[in-house]
Amino acid sequence: MRLTWAQPEDLVPAEFAALREQGVPEEDLVPIERRWAAAGGPTRLEPSGAAVADPGPEVRAMARRVLDELQVLQVRSDAEPDDWLDISALLPPAARGAAAAKGLAVKTSPAFDRVHGAWLGRAAGCLLGKPVEKIPREGIEEIARATGNWPIRTYFTAAGLPADIVQRWPWNRRSAPTSLLENIQGMPEDDDLNFPILALELMETSGRALATDQFAQAWLAALPAGRVFTAERAAYRNILDARPAPETATHHNPFREWIGALIRADVHGWVHPGDVRAAAASAWADARLSHTRNGIYGEMWAAALCSASLTETSADAVLDAADTVVPPSSRLAAAVRLGRNTGRTLARGTITDAAALDVLHAGFAGMHWVHCLNNAALIACALQAHGGNFSAAIAFAVAGGWDTDSDGATVGSVAGGLLGAGAIGAEWTDPLQDRIATSLPGGAERSIRNLAERTLRLSRTGVPDATGLIERTNA
Repeated sequence: MRLTWAQPEDLVPAEFAALREQGVPEEDLVPIERRWAAAGGPTRLEPSGAAVADPGPEVRAMARRVLDELQVLQVRSDAEPDDWLDISALLPPAARGAAAAKGLAVKTSPAFDRVHGAWLGRAAGCLLGKPVEKIPREGIEEIARATGNWPIRTYFTAAGLPADIVQRWPWNRRSAPTSLLENIQGMPEDDDLNFPILALELMETSGRALATDQFAQAWLAALPAGRVFTAERAAYRNILDARPAPETATHHNPFREWIGALIRADVHGWVHPGDVRAAAASAWADARLSHTRNGIYGEMWAAALCSASLTETSADAVLDAADTVVPPSSRLAAAVRLGRNTGRTLARGTITDAAALDVLHAGFAGMHWVHCLNNAALIACALQAHGGNFSAAIAFAVAGGWDTDSDGATVGSVAGGLLGAGAIGAEWTDPLQDRIATSLPGGAERSIRNLAERTLRLSRTGVPDATGLIERTNA
């Protein structure tokens, strides 16, 4: 049986890549890698998460031993720590982001239109990217051009698409049937929406100051194992194996710096409007269940974006606020800087969207399409260049051709929160029909408006004690 993101032999090449990204010396990796290749083990991870062929039980058994051997090479980094106290010691002193740094009062009661816009924007951006997930940017452009939708202005369609293009760039088979314009009847089920719904419902029942173990229990109680992927699937396995956090994130989990935690960030930000440090602390407790280093910072950064999007008045201010929760010497900080600098150049009109995407793809050549770093750079670029134009922002994020549904969702969430529901075009919101399908318990669908109303109520219950949160998580 071939399971994506789970086979030990598939995890080995991904672990080699993860350790190289973290700076482990080649002399420590190459001898192990040669033994692995000589035994017939896969030397690269397929984009889908599973090797083409089953290598057999002997190679699989060896893979477990190699993963144990590689585990020892994971070392602590002073520039990229995992513990909250170590992370916060690296951050600037402003406790509540850009507004507090300027001596301004932090707004804690956003308008409903902005919270509603954030939920609508997340759903619309995710829906735009769903059918073209795993299709590279050249394929996305060819599909859009062939159907008269380039530059991208609305959801993708198969109507009028030539057969040779369909064959060359096959749709995401799981997503396409319900996410093409002619078939949309509400937001289809997706992990990018399951996670914020789960976080909201968990906070409603257990309070906002949640410890990591509470997220683990919520996963087991509500999330089908087959509806989580990459690092979350590895962490799910480790939870079932009774491993404690943060071992849930480090044991046989080469995806620990990928995008999975970042897509869980939104509600952590929305319930702490304008308080990016509290949003980041809440997101940290969630992220450490499945991620380390930049995987953790990715969720902290996205939570800060979502927090600031409900109170700031420009994309630049939102991005500035989010910068304050990222360790300044981390690889994520460098990725966001590249994205923002490229976005500034794009906003000045001195380069085209295509040229901006060329810069980003060159900067992350060879990195997996689901990694946190490249996708964060793309999100930052989209918001910096197009954050005041919802359609342009999500279109750019999806046209980037990496994790299209996740990037579209996060950019849509932030732009929607910044601009409000009234500024999102009907071409994006009408097909949503105010509903999101979900695989979570409690009914097959959720009303988007009701989710926004509940989020707003939760945001008005007061700011939790971040110190207490960390103490409970570390207990």
